[in-house]
Amino acid sequence: MAIKIEEDIQTKITTLVLKRRLRDAGVSIIYFNHPFRAAGITNFLENGGNLEVAQRIAGHADSRTTKLYDRRGPKVLVEDMERIRY
Repeated sequence: MAIKIEEDIQTKITTLVLKRRLRDAGVSIIYFNHPFRAAGITNFLENGGNLEVAQRIAGHADSRTTKLYDRRGPKVLVEDMERIRY
């Protein structure tokens, strides 16, 4: 139970800090946590992090949940495009 309370407190503190920073920056949007989590997880994975570590950072019990936040799409490289012959 102590872990759940600690996670709830951490989530609330993070939310309050982010809302304050958005307000101080003059950004008047409705804040949702998921886009920031997705950006962080995607950035971590793009920079060489692996899914298992991202799962632990995000506090997910299942790696499939973490995978839902991965916004890396299939990238088309110049080399791939050069393979197209006319």
